[in-house]
Amino acid sequence: MNAQELAQESQAEGLPLPTPDMSGDDLFKLGMMYSAGSGGCPMDRVSAHMIFNLAAMKGSIEARVYRREMSREMEREEIAEAQKAARRYIDQGVVKLVA
Repeated sequence: MNAQELAQESQAEGLPLPTPDMSGDDLFKLGMMYSAGSGGCPMDRVSAHMIFNLAAMKGSIEARVYRREMSREMEREEIAEAQKAARRYIDQGVVKLVA
């Protein structure tokens, strides 16, 4: 399942997803939920990496650290999928970056 399909499934299942009003810290916490499989989120490295990436772009230093650590555990294809998914969130305006 690719990240876009996961996002559609997540919305159908009521899973928490990034929103435009989330801060870097909020996104970091959401990424932690996906990386640990807590708070009603499935354990999903691709989604966690994507969300850590978004959080890092919004200024979360912690997210940068966790994204780097998570990358060490992932295949190249998974990382590429996470990066594409993060770009889709940005392009769709779901996550607005700090200028």
